[in-house]
Amino acid sequence: MSLLIYNIRKIVQTEQNPVDFRRGEEMSILDCVDNGYIWIIEGRIHEFGTFSPEILNKIRNLAPDIDELDAEDGMVFPSWVDSHTHMVYAGSREAEFVDRIKGLSYQDIAARGGGILNSAQLLRDTPEEQLFQDAFQRLNEIVRSGTGAVEIKSGYGLSLDSELKMLRVIRRLKEVSPIEIKATFLGAHAVPKEFSGNKSGYIDYLIEELMPKIEEEGLADFCDVFCEQNYFTKEESIRILEAGKRNGMQPKLHAEQLSHSGGIEAGVQCAAISVDHLEFATDNDLQLLRKSDTIPVLLPGAQLFLGLQNPPARKMIQAGLPVALSSDFNPGSCPSGNMNQMVSLACILYKMTPEEAINAATINSAAAIGLSATHGSIAVGKKANLFITPPVPSYSFLPYYFGQNLVRTIVLNGMIHSFDKISE
Repeated sequence: MSLLIYNIRKIVQTEQNPVDFRRGEEMSILDCVDNGYIWIIEGRIHEFGTFSPEILNKIRNLAPDIDELDAEDGMVFPSWVDSHTHMVYAGSREAEFVDRIKGLSYQDIAARGGGILNSAQLLRDTPEEQLFQDAFQRLNEIVRSGTGAVEIKSGYGLSLDSELKMLRVIRRLKEVSPIEIKATFLGAHAVPKEFSGNKSGYIDYLIEELMPKIEEEGLADFCDVFCEQNYFTKEESIRILEAGKRNGMQPKLHAEQLSHSGGIEAGVQCAAISVDHLEFATDNDLQLLRKSDTIPVLLPGAQLFLGLQNPPARKMIQAGLPVALSSDFNPGSCPSGNMNQMVSLACILYKMTPEEAINAATINSAAAIGLSATHGSIAVGKKANLFITPPVPSYSFLPYYFGQNLVRTIVLNGMIHSFDKISE
């Protein structure tokens, strides 16, 4: 199967010599091709460059049965990569949204049984089929807004049966989705009620009961921990992540979101692929990250929704870090998986340039889930996961025109997807 996309005003985020990520000043580099074409064979990018009648004739002669797609002077971007979501969940938490408007903090709500424990109870009471159908609908939503690869966490089960239920739902999503999905075990999201006052017992339960079962069924690529005051300490996080590694799961970490809790130190010590949130990251943390291979991931949707302080994004870039962006799509702190909006928020809140934000939401976010060899840029041999905009004046128009979906056409694995087809 072969597809030619032509009449492209600009191909954004191209690579002749692909890299795993862009760090520091390199994040301001966004290579593009004007008046472009992309030739796709068997779901992979075979060739791209500047379009001409001679190119068209050559391709038609070599591939007489090729499908053709006129981009109609739109721009082509690589699909977004969302490396941090919690999109398998039950119910909603708009009542807590109202509570925060009235002045309650995230910690206040959690202390009275809301937050993660609220979602955990709802999830335990919800059948697996309903969880799957709801999550599949959310998956369709993010695909429509240009996401072509996503990570999904467990962590609202907090028991053997319910965590496995979540991870099996993620496995089912992998089987039916046109986009790449990575699964993360987040049993250490909170301590469930049945282990109240016995956190060490719950950690033993995660390590001794859940992890071997998850490895046996091959359900998770990563292991994550919510390293935060009143949740899991730096030392507890290290113990859990090291156990995860023994059970075939690469470490990731929720770090420095609500306070400074040593999460970045734990992540670097465990060679985590990423540390995420980072509102309370310190200068020392940035130096630790600079000496590591760990990707710092910022989640502007959650930070805005909870009214938290900005993470030190500009300091991170100045320190030479490969900053990534993701959504944190979840029912409590970011009920949105729209990566277009996350790119806009990064520009508005963090003063990241459009070039930096686009790099952060594509190649760097792909690196945060181990997908930069196949996703995150337009390069020969990579998966042909793309989206096409209407005619717009520049790529900066995308974050500038915030709150709007400028995705007109989606190409996944080299196949054109209409919105109707995605939801079938």
